[in-house]
Amino acid sequence: MNSNGFKGNEKIMNRLGILLDSGRFPHAIILEGEQGIGKKTLARLIAAALVCRGEDKPCMHCTQCRKASENIHPDIFEYVASGAVHSFHVNTVRQIINDAYIRPNEADYKVYILGNADCMNESAQNAILKILEEPPAYAVFILTVQSKSVLLNTVLSRAVVLSLNPVEITQGANYIVDNMQGIDFDSAQNALKISNGNIGKAVESLQSSRSSDLAEVCVKICDALTDSDEFFLMSLCSSFQKDRQSVVFATEFLKNIFRDALVLPQSQDLISGQYDCARRLKLKLTKQNLVDLIAQCDELKKMAQMNINNALLITKICYALREAVGR
Repeated sequence: MNSNGFKGNEKIMNRLGILLDSGRFPHAIILEGEQGIGKKTLARLIAAALVCRGEDKPCMHCTQCRKASENIHPDIFEYVASGAVHSFHVNTVRQIINDAYIRPNEADYKVYILGNADCMNESAQNAILKILEEPPAYAVFILTVQSKSVLLNTVLSRAVVLSLNPVEITQGANYIVDNMQGIDFDSAQNALKISNGNIGKAVESLQSSRSSDLAEVCVKICDALTDSDEFFLMSLCSSFQKDRQSVVFATEFLKNIFRDALVLPQSQDLISGQYDCARRLKLKLTKQNLVDLIAQCDELKKMAQMNINNALLITKICYALREAVGR
């Protein structure tokens, strides 16, 4: 089976490929592994492979694969519980069962991805068991769980259980570098080591760290605006040079700070969490300055989402923000 960017767990991928090529794909698969290990990604990949019309499944080029990748395929259904205990309700399971007896719209299979299936109580598990015992020939159920131990033995016995393992550190680091802007190999490698090869957790920690750094840059940008330090402002904005998504984040965060400054002192409900910065802006800028800054942030965000040269975009940011405060 074509991995299409899914990293690691080669033995599982080979096993799935054999099952797919044999024409005897199981009606129920349970993907087990900790949060962030790739269960949802693999479940969607399996679903795409089942509806694929190409040779190397999933080909990701045929109409069926494109619909699957855009989450609009009429024969692929995804249900994800919130994660709270017993949050996968028996009524949801009953709806799934009723739908499963309706034949597929386009594909040879109807695929049901049940995320956080370990949140099913015993009633919900017994309900899903009924259709796993005598499923329609075209129906495939993919359950994702952090631990199979919470599922009834009767459910486990009617499914193929695949336990996902962490990725090899170098392989995972290369994947992160290829798919996350502004992240170098050493940072990705360190994050993966800390998360024990869990790509999802590594990405989350990198994003959190990056967001914290960008928030600090935004606060300094606000100070540079009030201090009329054009050179300092330009040097701060240069941190966005290699990562367009950083500009999107910064425009949204700056807008929140400017909005907070605008509502002070009438409101203490600050959405940016930057009270001191908002208070300094309130003292040094006019209401119209703040309104203009908010408007500029909206325009700069639109520009960041377009295919505009980053160097020109950074220059525009500096000019637009200084113009809004009358510099």
